[in-house]
Order: sequence, then structure tokens, then C-alpha cells
Amino acid sequence: MGSSLVDAEKASPDVLPSRGEGDVHDLDSLTALGYTPELQRNRSLFTLLFQTLAIAAIPFGEGGPFISAIYGGGQLSIFVGWIIVLILDECVALSLSELASRYPTSAGPYYWSFQIAKSNKTVLSFITGWIWLIGNWTITLSVNFGFASLISATISIYHPDFIANDWQLLLIFFAICLITLTICALGNTFLPMVDTICAAWTALTILIILIALSVKADVGRHSAAYTLGHYDTSLAGWGGFTFFIGLLPAAYTFSAIGMISSMAEEVADPAIKVPKAMSLCVPVGGTAGLFFILPICATMPPLADIILAPSGQAIPYIFHIVMGSPGGGLGLTFLVLGVTMFCSISITVAASRCTWAFARDDAIPGAKIFAIVNKKLGIPLYALILTTVVQMLLGLINLGSSSAFLAFVSVGVIALAVSYAIPIAISLLWNKRVEVNQARWNCGPIIGPMVNVVAIAWISFEVVLFSMPTALPVTPISMNYASVVLVGFMSMAAAWYFIYAKRVYKGPPASDGL
Repeated sequence: MGSSLVDAEKASPDVLPSRGEGDVHDLDSLTALGYTPELQRNRSLFTLLFQTLAIAAIPFGEGGPFISAIYGGGQLSIFVGWIIVLILDECVALSLSELASRYPTSAGPYYWSFQIAKSNKTVLSFITGWIWLIGNWTITLSVNFGFASLISATISIYHPDFIANDWQLLLIFFAICLITLTICALGNTFLPMVDTICAAWTALTILIILIALSVKADVGRHSAAYTLGHYDTSLAGWGGFTFFIGLLPAAYTFSAIGMISSMAEEVADPAIKVPKAMSLCVPVGGTAGLFFILPICATMPPLADIILAPSGQAIPYIFHIVMGSPGGGLGLTFLVLGVTMFCSISITVAASRCTWAFARDDAIPGAKIFAIVNKKLGIPLYALILTTVVQMLLGLINLGSSSAFLAFVSVGVIALAVSYAIPIAISLLWNKRVEVNQARWNCGPIIGPMVNVVAIAWISFEVVLFSMPTALPVTPISMNYASVVLVGFMSMAAAWYFIYAKRVYKGPPASDGL
């Protein structure tokens, strides 16, 4: 890895006098990966883990698309499905952690693909990078639009006849995007503290919901057998496949776990801290999530009633009914809204770093502008603005077709999953794990291949699952257009490649890793 720190100090005793030993090591490490450090390393292992958990946002991640779990049969798919997804997604997290340790840079999956592929490196990294970028943009879009829908459903607690029209929902969504943009742009110094507050807020939210639902239980408490095993296949029309539809909320919750790799250049010793944070997110968040879903499973009203929840948001409706009053429902929903606000901030930060990193390697239109780091604010401001503007433009689609817009939720999960699978598969099948076995943090020669195989298999199934409609029979409105939208995005990326990028995009810098 280049010259040692000792050699550098001998050659020039005045090199980086204001930096500590760890800072010099991190600068040297990033330089070895081919990049010049531009961002402040103001995050620790714990604030990085808290940001990862903020992106997962258990009460929102599971609660936002909770209606899918109702269609998926109810309690059995919610409880058992949660545990199954935790195991499968931990395999994905471990697989990504090895790669993030070997190549700890904000460039993430497209950089990994470039370094470990034996041929066609540039094309593979370009494809991976655009899928990764699309996933970052659309999953962030899904969080912010889901936030708007949750606000609309919260209003319905006190005003049952209120249903936000497309324009009202769009304006709420725009407001969320602009508020998040302002916080992320002006508050970079305080964002690690925000992630810490988020962790405390989320823990408090889950605890209060656990106690409140368990004590009030206005529609009664189900038996243990019913709470953990009730299964109704009549709502989705999928028959025996119904259970897998119920996996969607849990899979959505941890779909963005790899996005934390984009923060690698803002933490000291990223080769260790990024993989640790990534691999800890699922067990920590998953355990906390059990205390969120179990009281809901034990006290929820009939599934057929929940299906009719305003704005398709099951959680506010369940809270309202189980608490027995609008005030009780509003109080619990307010806590979830807070979690969602934190999630919006954290995931927007990560998506902006992904955008900036890809622009730094000259892979998107206007790359020279979006690769600029604002020295005063210490962030890639233009990349952050681009991330926000893209979301707002895509939000306009909801005015023309709500079903087409809803496809973006699935596109986010699918695109992120595929961008994970490409470097994992290259590492396992093409590179024979030669590179990741040299990483400072790895799963070893026995466990490593096993988690890689499980991760690839789960992602393959997940892509199919998120491409399917939630319920049958399929109508133009209920149809899932995710695959069409993703193909459309990739077609635009391909056009950009052949029109311009093919001449200028050479891939990220070559590196031997750390």
C-alpha cells in the first residue's frame, strides 16, 4: 500500500502537521485507492452504526409498507418472515462488509466490481454504478414519499373522510425534500449527533409502542398461537405463495444496508468500522424490530379491516383502533413520524455521497459540477441538490399515474439488490474470493463462500418478489411496473454511455486494495 507512514515522515517531517496518526493513515489509505481525501472524517463506529440503523428505520421500514404483510397473510408472515429475512439479509451484509473492508471508499459497489473483475472492468463498473445510483435515488424517493403518505394517513386519524389528492400529497413530499435538503446542507457538523439522537428516539419509540399497545389492546389480545401463527391466504389471491408477499416489508427495511459504504470517506479506519457497522445493523435492528412487531401481531384488528386503511398506511390505522382513540393513535404515529424524519435525513446524506462519488469518476452528466465539494460546508453540495431535484422530478409522475409511481418503491429495492449481487458474484465466481480474503475484515475461507451463495440466492429471489403485484387479479392500477421502470432507467444510462461516457469514463482508479 504505497510508502509507509514512517517513510513519509522521514522524507518530510512537516507533512500534515495538524493531523493525528489515525488521520494520516486514513489519508494514505484513501490515496492508495486512487482518491484524494476531500471530506471530513467526523464519524465514529457508533455514529456510523446509528446512521445505518436510521436508514433501516425499523418502525417506518417495517411499518410503511405494512399493508403488504397484511395481504401476505398476517401474523405468520410478519413474525416468521421477519426472522427469515434477518438471516438472509445478514448474509448480504456480511458479503458486502468484506468488500467494503477491502476497498473502503465512497464509490462502493461499482468500485468493487472494477477492481475484482478480470476483464471488461470499465463496462461492468459503469453498469454497476448506474444501477447503484438508481437504487440510491429511488429508495430515497420511496422514503420521502412514504413519509408524505404517512402524514396524510395521520391526518385521517382525526378526519376519517380526508384523503389527500395527488397535488396535496406532492406538495407534502416537496416540503419534506426541501426540509431534508436544508438540514443535510447546513448541518453536516451535527449529523453524527443527529444519528445518535435517532438511535435513542427509535429505541424509545419501540418501547412506548410495546407498552401502549400491550396495555390498551382495545380490540382484545390474541392468543400466542394466533399472534405468531395466524395465516390468511384469502386476501392476496396468491394461494400458497401468499407467505412470500408478507416478506416485502422486512426486505424493504434492510434493503439499503449497503448504502452506508458511501460514508467510508467520513470515518476514521473505514476498513474496519464500515464493515462492523454494516454487519451489526441487521442483528441489532432485527432484535429491536421484534419488540415492534410482536405487540402489533398480538393486538391488531381483523386483517380485512386493515386492508381498507386510509392512504394504504396500515400502521396509523392499527394504532388508532388498538388505542381506542384518535389521540392515542396520533401519539404513537407521531413517534413513527419522528423516526421517518431521521431516516429521510440519513438516507439523503448517503445517497448524495453515492452521487458525488460516481460524478468524481466522470460517470454522470455534469460530472465536473457534481463532483465539487463545498469547502465551507464540507459536503458535496451540488450532488446533494441533484439527489433532491431528481426525487422531486420523479415525484411529478404521481400526478399522471400513481401505479407507475409506486413502482419506484420496488425499483429502489431491486436496483440496490442487483448492485450488491454483481460484485458479490464476481468476487465468488470469477475472482474466487482472492481479494476479499485479503481484507482486514472478512468472513474466512469457510463461512465466506457460504454467506456469498446465500446472499446471491436471496437477492435473485428478492428481485422476482419485488417485481410481482401484491394481490391478484392484476389490474392496470395494481400492476407492478418496477421492471419496466428499471429497464427505462438503464436504457437512458446506456444511451448516455454510447453518446458520451464511453469516450471519457475509464472507470475508477486502479488499486490493489487495503
